[in-house]
Amino acid sequence: MPQSAYANCLCDRALAQPAPPRVLAHPRGGCPVAVQLVWLVRRCAPRLWGCPVRLIRVHVPGPLVPRGRCTVQGEAAGHLVRVLRLAVGAELAVFDGTGGEFAGRIEAVRKGEVLVALGERHERASESPLRLTLAQAVARGERMDWVVQKAVELGVSAIVPVLSERSVVRLDVAQARHKQRHWQRIAVAACEQSGRNHVPEVSEPLALAAWLAALPAGGVRLLLSPQGAVGLASLPNATSEVLVLIGPEGGLTEAEVRAARARGFESVRLGPRVLRTETAAVVALALLQQRFGDL
Repeated sequence: MPQSAYANCLCDRALAQPAPPRVLAHPRGGCPVAVQLVWLVRRCAPRLWGCPVRLIRVHVPGPLVPRGRCTVQGEAAGHLVRVLRLAVGAELAVFDGTGGEFAGRIEAVRKGEVLVALGERHERASESPLRLTLAQAVARGERMDWVVQKAVELGVSAIVPVLSERSVVRLDVAQARHKQRHWQRIAVAACEQSGRNHVPEVSEPLALAAWLAALPAGGVRLLLSPQGAVGLASLPNATSEVLVLIGPEGGLTEAEVRAARARGFESVRLGPRVLRTETAAVVALALLQQRFGDL
């Protein structure tokens, strides 16, 4: 049988099966085209390409135990049911952020929560051997959200938002706590998407001077600066822990640069061009992971 005819046969067979009730129950009757396509792909993809559809991954605060149960609540539950349209019996992967993940199956869908039965715990090697911490001056608008997301995807171990003298963003105590929770949710979502099972901690925003003063000794410390005398190629080959400090859009003041150097930071550059603060973060993390990590 020609391949196109075989594909059509499989799709016809999939369409002949009843659609989930949640999909059929549309207020205007029938299903939106996008929902129909998503449902059809889920039915046909494993047979057309000979491989299973990638499991949805969801983070649930633990600790989780093998053969136990967990409850997905709030926005995560709504995303599973209303956006992904998962129903009872759907399979997914669950992790609690401490390493490893569990095979899960939805047992019940209730108002505002999803009950999941867990299988065995499976270890998954997705963490870099390089312990990489990003101290990022808080950027404006959604730029900081983007930095957090991409830093987690690139394997960062921790993120410390800092506020410097030239930072455009100013936060009071309540705003700082709200931002921290918001960025932590972005980090969790990035772990779900990228396959990481350890969730990096995003600290509350701190004044740069206070953070430097409390910084313990240890590891390689880099301050990104267009005026840096050396590049990343000058770093020693045997490097397992790196702390990267990136200033705001206007750069750090001379006093802040001196304070950072007094705490062991070495000024390095990323080439002859001046990069935006969010661009510098992604470039630096990618280059460090390529040389010392797992890229």
